[in-house]
Amino acid sequence: MTTPLAITSVEAAVDFVFERLDQTIVLAAPLGLGKPHRLLNALYRRVAADPTRSLSVSTALSLTPPPLGAGLERRFLQPFVERHFGADFEPLDWTLAQRRSALPANIRVEEFYLQSGALLNSSQAQRSYTSINYTHVARAMASRGVNLIVQRVAQDASSGELSLSCNPDLTLDLLDEMARRGLPRPLFVAEVHPDLPFMGGDAVVAAELFDAVVRLPGKSEPLFALPRQPVSAAEFAIGLYASTLVRDGGTLQIGIGALSDALSHALRLRHCRNSEYRGLIDVVAPELHQSALHCGWGGLGEFNDGLFGASEMITDGFMHLVDCGVIKRRVLADVALMQRLFDGSATASDRARLERDGQYLHAAFFLGSPDFYRWLRELPRTARAAIGMTRVSNINQLYGGRESIDRLQRRDARFFNTCMMTTLLGAAVSDGLEDGRVVSGVGGQYNFVAMAHALEEGRSVLMFRASRETAGHASSSVLWNYGHITIPRHLRDIVISEYGIADLRDKSDEDCIEAMLSISDARFVDALADTAKRAGKLAADFQIPEAWRTHTPDQLMCRLRPYRQMGLLPDYPLGSDFSEVEQRLLRALGWLRANTGSRLAQVRLIAKALSSRGAVDTAALSRMALAAPAGIGETIAAKLLTLALRRTA
Repeated sequence: MTTPLAITSVEAAVDFVFERLDQTIVLAAPLGLGKPHRLLNALYRRVAADPTRSLSVSTALSLTPPPLGAGLERRFLQPFVERHFGADFEPLDWTLAQRRSALPANIRVEEFYLQSGALLNSSQAQRSYTSINYTHVARAMASRGVNLIVQRVAQDASSGELSLSCNPDLTLDLLDEMARRGLPRPLFVAEVHPDLPFMGGDAVVAAELFDAVVRLPGKSEPLFALPRQPVSAAEFAIGLYASTLVRDGGTLQIGIGALSDALSHALRLRHCRNSEYRGLIDVVAPELHQSALHCGWGGLGEFNDGLFGASEMITDGFMHLVDCGVIKRRVLADVALMQRLFDGSATASDRARLERDGQYLHAAFFLGSPDFYRWLRELPRTARAAIGMTRVSNINQLYGGRESIDRLQRRDARFFNTCMMTTLLGAAVSDGLEDGRVVSGVGGQYNFVAMAHALEEGRSVLMFRASRETAGHASSSVLWNYGHITIPRHLRDIVISEYGIADLRDKSDEDCIEAMLSISDARFVDALADTAKRAGKLAADFQIPEAWRTHTPDQLMCRLRPYRQMGLLPDYPLGSDFSEVEQRLLRALGWLRANTGSRLAQVRLIAKALSSRGAVDTAALSRMALAAPAGIGETIAAKLLTLALRRTA
């Protein structure tokens, strides 16, 4: 290996690639934050303008700000997107083209995980989606003959070292897989981003790994930051149930989104405000104090030993859990030492070494809010060293060269993931629809579910909302059957809705059905039970217990309302990217969507809004440029918004 070429412009970087490669470029780019958008767009545009060249892209999670939409949605989103993402943020051209199914004929983009729901209606994206477990992606990329890797990296200001930072997940595995197959080493171009946190350990690589390192002068492109979403009453209930399943001294994996935020907040409450937490549990789930499931291996107490985090992804939730002292159990890659810790025979020297050199969080990539990125950057180097960014093969799988140490490190593992729907027989729908269209992707969910079954005392927990609303129509998220599944029923384990915990592991089909009915929305439970009876899977004389008929959104909201009003369950438990006015607007806009599902409903609501009287939220109307409406269209929009603001105050 030789010293990499120093480049200071994206056009010069593309020139370098074109000089070194032939007409066919097979590009691998990291998922999420590790993509240098300006450089990738320059490459895309140059190939799009030259029909003699072709570009095949293998990647995932091409992050793009949401489309602005129209009407009230656009009035809300446009100022927020400009502020949150910044005027200098450059969306990926290929994603914008995919939304219109307008990729040039000489460019193909394959992704193994899509930004959730963003490309549901893109024929090009749906046709080229690759359904594959995260741990098999390096193998798939190698089989495509990758000849170019382009990746964003971080640089340590004092030492000059380079780090793969947010994305050591697949790069190292891909290079090793290609070498193992005797394939030519890909051309590797890195772009240094000054705001990307420098992460040590496996993420640190020699400069000679790269063929060229790009450092762009002037203002850097903003890092993509996911807007933190509000957490509903149902999501808080799910998070509270889930938090009782975590054993002190155990291992934690969580994903991203409102359900994961709710779980992180509940774990923080359990540790920092334990008496109030126990009061919440008494209200949401009084049966847990006597539950065999809970008493057998969960907990309601504080985290004295703390948790070890082993998650394919880290985001804001882990930041808060580290800061409050929940994530603190350290591990080392030393089988003998970890065995002594497990046996209780560790020496004072062992514990001193663990405190000095151990790590309490391992992950393959990270993604989050601006606050999260700032936190990582500002951590003292010794504290940042306790976070081990590493290969996805080290995180998402158990079997292989690291199995012995992984089993010792990942004791009492709880792997929490989310799904969209479940069946009464315990299968889960997480990534796609029954017509074949992909919402997101399998990612690492299957990996963690399978690992939970293989680890002693390990459990997989799938969290989901028991019902959903589409165009004002409610439907059950528990189904008898569905035309697509992500996790098969033979891997069923623990499932949580806002109405309880269903322990499905090793249960008969009938017991599984009863457990799933017990956490279903009461509005749909009779129809579900009848279907199971017709299939001969549930006894004909089975009766729905009266307690299950209280499982309704209204009842749940009534129970949690006092805790929400006192601030124990805030809308944005991990912080918000929206102003207080915008938070009020988000509630109002959500209410409008739920109550205008049909043309008739829209007409009725407009009539009600035009005749409604009461307080006016002038700050919210001003934020939406509707304080002084011009014309009938803006007047109706202002009246509708005012009604929604009153109803959601």
